[in-house]
Amino acid sequence: MINCRFENGRKTSLRHCVVDALVIDKGKILLIKRAPRLLNGGKYAVIGGYIERDEDSKQALIREAKEETGYHIMPVELFRIADNPDRPQEDRQNVAFFYLAKVIKKIGGGNDEVSEIRWFDLNNLPPKNLFAFDHYGTIELYKRYLKKKFPLPFVGKI
Repeated sequence: MINCRFENGRKTSLRHCVVDALVIDKGKILLIKRAPRLLNGGKYAVIGGYIERDEDSKQALIREAKEETGYHIMPVELFRIADNPDRPQEDRQNVAFFYLAKVIKKIGGGNDEVSEIRWFDLNNLPPKNLFAFDHYGTIELYKRYLKKKFPLPFVGKI
């Protein structure tokens, strides 16, 4: 939570905004393994991070992908807005914007927030308990979407 004081003196707690990318290519999804020093370290996750001041969600997504994986990606469509205040494995309340994205090209390597960068077949993912946050559930939601389309973005609990 972000604790702050408004101009009128009122105190409040606000939620962080993050972006996440389901980078899909030929039936595979790009996952990272979070560095051991991070929350949920050693667990798999989709690419993502905080939206910084003066950038929009797509700019943040492109930046995070370059930083974490060295891939230049293009956001294609907003897939899910996760605004559940009790998202699993969180130490703060985040509102996450999950985008479907495609790879443009590999332009570098990952950073120290990532211990592994790997493509997985959508039908052969690591076990659910090896995933950070609600990312496994979001990938499963995407697999359901592939079988039977529903309106996007999906909002709420999965």
